[in-house]
Amino acid sequence: MTVPEDDLPARLDKALALLCEPHSISRSRLRTLIEAGAVFSNPEGIAQTDPKMKVTGGASFLIVVPPPVDPIPQPEAIPLNVMFEDAHLIVVDKPAGMVVHPAPGQWTGTLVNALLHHCGDSLAGIGGEKRPGIVHRIDKDTSGLLVVAKSDAAHHGLSEQFAAHTIERLYNAVVWGEPKHSDARLAGLPSTSFEPGWIRIETTIGRSRTDRKKMAVGIADGRHAITRVSLRERLGAATLVECRLETGRTHQIRVHLAHVGHPLVGDQTYGRARVPPQSLPEDARAAIKAFPRQALHAATLGFEHPVTGEIVRWTSPLPDDIGQLCGYFRRN
Repeated sequence: MTVPEDDLPARLDKALALLCEPHSISRSRLRTLIEAGAVFSNPEGIAQTDPKMKVTGGASFLIVVPPPVDPIPQPEAIPLNVMFEDAHLIVVDKPAGMVVHPAPGQWTGTLVNALLHHCGDSLAGIGGEKRPGIVHRIDKDTSGLLVVAKSDAAHHGLSEQFAAHTIERLYNAVVWGEPKHSDARLAGLPSTSFEPGWIRIETTIGRSRTDRKKMAVGIADGRHAITRVSLRERLGAATLVECRLETGRTHQIRVHLAHVGHPLVGDQTYGRARVPPQSLPEDARAAIKAFPRQALHAATLGFEHPVTGEIVRWTSPLPDDIGQLCGYFRRN
């Protein structure tokens, strides 16, 4: 690559980042390559290992990008429900019970293991590693849509959109009670406000001071979080709602709905103990009490394709277990 003659002096990593095809390789990746001795002045062939080195117009450089190294997680032949796939990204409908990324206590059977097997050599490499680029996650026991990058270009572009909060993410959830505009208790909460068709919940969310495995609202150094909630169907003792994420904090929907007094049915972490109404048949009451996960499903995902610029959008129907749960409440 040759720096244009009329360019002002700039750092080596910045100059090369501007010369690269947009989003094809990130500045942080270029910095790693420079420090690893993979960038050479041309035609001298001298490795330049200082990312901050000043370069001027007319300087020429050769970047030798090594092939992606094999990842530590191993490929596993786990079936995937693929909604879309091209050379840059893949959208999957994750089942409840599947962890997204390997971590202590769950090194196998994850979405990453499944993607490594499914994608194989079509992974162009993220940061020099032959791995899928996880740009967002959903909890193990939450089902639904998730996009994963297959190339540096997609990873960079999707990360920018998530940071700018321009990704469309809609979730379906079954919550105890009925969040509604006429509720004076909700109206009195400083964290809630009302918009046409939506209840807006705005707080900070951070790690709980009393239980490090949980998140909590009102944490001084927490991150800003906004969730909008809209009614889909009244179910008697519960309500099927739609949740629109403006931000994407850990456990955000679960924490926000518990905070306003309407925790998710089946949420063992944030849901207070609720007893199904006595008016329900005994089998329905037993099934509701035994529901094994939080009733939360990532139903809609939409964004601008980070490479083609096309506006893309997918929807996933309510899974059978949450559909059956709604059926049990309807029997009241």
